[in-house]
Amino acid sequence: MNLTQSDAPSVAEVFSDLDDRPWAELDHAYGDADDVPDLLRALASEDGAEAEEAISELYGSILHQGSVYSASACAVPYLAGLAAAGVRTAELVAFVGGIAEGDGVYDGTPPGHCQAAAVAQLPLILPLIESDAVDVRQAAAWTAASTGAAEAVFPALAARWTREKEPLVRAELLAGLVRLAEASADAAETARTLATASLDGEEPAELRIAAVLGCLDLGLPWTGAHHDTVLALLPTDRLVAGRLDTERTEPLQRVTDALLRRDTPADREAALALLDAALRTTDTEARAEALWAAEQACLFSRAAPARLADAVIALLADRASARSALSVLDKLGPLAGPAVPELVALTSHEGVLADLALKALVRLAPAQAAPLLARDLGDRPHALGAAVGFLSGRTAAQAPLPFDEDLLAAVRARLTTPDLDGNEPIHLALLLTPWGERAAAAAPELAPYLDGFALSVAPALAAIGPEWAVGPLTGTATEGSETARLPAARALFGLTGTTEPLLTVITADLASGDTYRVRQAAEATEALGRTEAGPAAVLLPRLRAALGTDGSRTTHPRMEADLAIALALHRLTGDPADALPVIESVLGAVDDEWIRWPAVHAARAAALLGPAAAPLRPLLERGLTRPELAPAMALALLATTPPGRHGHTPDLADALLTSAETDADPMGALEALTALGADALTTPQLHRLTDLATRDRRVLITALEPRPAHADAHFRETAQALLRTRTTQPF
Repeated sequence: MNLTQSDAPSVAEVFSDLDDRPWAELDHAYGDADDVPDLLRALASEDGAEAEEAISELYGSILHQGSVYSASACAVPYLAGLAAAGVRTAELVAFVGGIAEGDGVYDGTPPGHCQAAAVAQLPLILPLIESDAVDVRQAAAWTAASTGAAEAVFPALAARWTREKEPLVRAELLAGLVRLAEASADAAETARTLATASLDGEEPAELRIAAVLGCLDLGLPWTGAHHDTVLALLPTDRLVAGRLDTERTEPLQRVTDALLRRDTPADREAALALLDAALRTTDTEARAEALWAAEQACLFSRAAPARLADAVIALLADRASARSALSVLDKLGPLAGPAVPELVALTSHEGVLADLALKALVRLAPAQAAPLLARDLGDRPHALGAAVGFLSGRTAAQAPLPFDEDLLAAVRARLTTPDLDGNEPIHLALLLTPWGERAAAAAPELAPYLDGFALSVAPALAAIGPEWAVGPLTGTATEGSETARLPAARALFGLTGTTEPLLTVITADLASGDTYRVRQAAEATEALGRTEAGPAAVLLPRLRAALGTDGSRTTHPRMEADLAIALALHRLTGDPADALPVIESVLGAVDDEWIRWPAVHAARAAALLGPAAAPLRPLLERGLTRPELAPAMALALLATTPPGRHGHTPDLADALLTSAETDADPMGALEALTALGADALTTPQLHRLTDLATRDRRVLITALEPRPAHADAHFRETAQALLRTRTTQPF
């Protein structure tokens, strides 16, 4: 099927109705789409730079990070028409494919609308599968399959397969047939046959790796032939570098992830055996791929660390692989223990490798790490950050770095170094704090940083030199910078019980109009306790005056500040009257997908009010439908239950289990389930909780979780402890 010269539209024909579309009424990532017509016209410009800029802007607006909009569907006919007219054909056909598979819709565009727009352009796209240009054939095959229109696309892909010789195009054709398999029995049968046959060692490497991936997507059993093919093709990333499918850019990781997600003992062992073998290859590039895939496997699978630890630890001795191996080591949990000798050896090197090795050693063997950190403190920022738990996931079970005289001396020396960079003063203060008065000698060197880093330095000074610190804290509380006065006053109050500086600073910050300062000031009233008389009484009118209005409570900072004020008023008076309207106002926006943390904090505030917040229960119940909010909402529902009534609805436990199963807030879900009690769970719910505690897939897998093995172990132990409290046998 060829698009002849006479069939191909002209550019003028493509744009004939461009200005008739209601572009200003359509949306893209940056608002109204009235700029799209000019960008589409610029694609056909003879000025190459202008056309390049136009396609870049269009990608950013109508296919923004994979998201599509009403303007995206409207642009598809013009993109396809220009491609058929010979304007940047391969590039624009692929653009249509990206829109067809766009998975994020944020402006009310019906799901599938953009794919339907691409299907309508198949008469222009399918003939391009027979183009003389390799890149056009590849783009057309991928885009046609992305439409999902199996009845029209399958015959075209199958017909081209019999004639195609170019490896990348053959790989794209096979992947396209695999994509159509779900919608077409004929495509499924053909895809299974071709994928299995394409494993043959005589086939091009690009096709063979596509065949392995296709077999997995088709659900075919994993065999020794698949295992041997992947190992023979390593490194594999280069084999897909020219593919249009961005989900296939890391084949080894994709393969092992797919096997682990099958969640059978045989497939799990197949994935880990493949990784273990790949980690032991002699090719440096192949080992790099294997280490990345191993890191992802350890993030996903509870069984992976035990199976892969030996191979990962062995790679620490290889300078080319050591840095990547250190990243995997973080995911092994206690199984990384045998790496300690090699880590000690690595700390003698220079630069970031030694720093990262010491960071790992801080977590595994802190007593050995302390003197090594002292030796090179100024050159070990990652290790110092780990030592103080800064963004490193310190758990309750992880003790501070042991006190070490040499390390104390090194800290004092660093504190006298001019112009310390970034967060180092904060880290040094945090390191000193748990040592208490054993670190008193460092107080004079730490004090000069009080005004600039008061949040960490003020409590550190109070901890290491309680008597000596009174003078510096008093001076900063009364004459320091605006941001330093409150932390200094709080630390001073904790040491001496002196209320005047703290009340003065709180009053000033409440009147500042700065929502951050207002929030911090309101939270600082907690130290004063509950009282309607005495020194703190002066704050009541100041707190009420600092409250925003329902109309101004539209931003997160304003919501958070007002919640803090509401709780402060409740703490000081014991009367919920001031707090309830504020909490209700924030919870009223619980359906807004962007309002996670204010909604969570509002629920926690409602829980603190107890049964007095019972009128808020309908709003709290609405929040149960969002997994990331459900734990906070559930705890609030339990806390606000009027005496003599049950605090939960029948679906409360289901909402909490969903929160854990989707990794939305697993530990919060366990906290709420514990409050609910194991005896309140039905047999199916107990089975779900048991699965979370015993399955291979980890929980708490988030981009921000730096110690997934430890976090998952804590979840597992907590879940098992909850299950043991069941007083009747559910099974």
